Amino acid sequence: MSLILAIESSCDETSAAVCREGKILSNIISSQLEHAQYGGVIPELASRLHLQQIVRVTEEALRQARVEKQALSAVAFTQGPGLLGALLVGVSFAKSFAMALDIPIITVNHMQAHVLANFLNPSPPECPFICLTVSGGHTQLVYVKSPAEMEIIGSTIDDAAGEAFDKAAKLMGLPYPGGPVIDKLAKSGNPHFYPFPEPEIEGLNFSFSGIKTALLYYLQKQIKGNPDFLDNHIADVCASYQYRIVDILIKKLKKAVRQYRVKEVAIAGGVSANSALRVALIQTSNQYGWKTHIPAFEYCTDNAAMIAIAAHFGYEQRRFASLEVVPFTRES
Repeated sequence: MSLILAIESSCDETSAAVCREGKILSNIISSQLEHAQYGGVIPELASRLHLQQIVRVTEEALRQARVEKQALSAVAFTQGPGLLGALLVGVSFAKSFAMALDIPIITVNHMQAHVLANFLNPSPPECPFICLTVSGGHTQLVYVKSPAEMEIIGSTIDDAAGEAFDKAAKLMGLPYPGGPVIDKLAKSGNPHFYPFPEPEIEGLNFSFSGIKTALLYYLQKQIKGNPDFLDNHIADVCASYQYRIVDILIKKLKKAVRQYRVKEVAIAGGVSANSALRVALIQTSNQYGWKTHIPAFEYCTDNAAMIAIAAHFGYEQRRFASLEVVPFTRES
């Protein structure tokens, strides 16, 4: 029987979780609110805050799970991708923790863990399926053959969808992180107020830099003629901008499903918490007869529970790592 402690520290969440045989016993997340004043994550600050929080977060995860550290079977951690300094904190801590207990370590790919968060649902997906993974740093279409075998079949060639939301929020003077703020404002806006352009990208890849630039030029033009334009139409602009991003994501997902002839789809990553994306996915699924999987909100953003479920599958296959492993910042 496996009893795994999992550590996540790839960006600005310090998280620890305990998992017994694939069941999450605890999932503690400490978010770094200090970055909001800078309008984005400051890597050096993130590393220092991880150092301050990782012991407390781990102790709380073990306490809530009612597990003694001596009972653990393995320690898992995010190896990458992510911020190097932030990853180093989690990797070093996890290796030291495991070495002190003389138990194995399990490395986890952060993006694969987002996909596997869907296996935390009461009714997990049946392989093969397509997962649309959307976060601040990544936008990917993943063909999931099994929990241990995935293929990236599409990705962004420039900005990620989450990045496009955050940068748009900054242009409009909205607080960071901008995605949830735009989502909230868009609920009272007209999604067809302004037709933001759709990039012509062949295949299954994405591009979101163009829509961000289009927003910049649109706002400059409108505010030049009417300084109060954004104050009067902020909800409409947010709704239109969000509509186009979601439309791009869903169109590419439909193309991937047709190409790979799967019957089940899933979403993952921080932007999968976006209400418009969830509604669009459910509507499209009903239209085409897909079986859809959406993680619970607490498993969408960065968290150690997804690292734990990924490690659970790794433990079953005895995929243990050497203490010589090092973090990586980008997927090769």
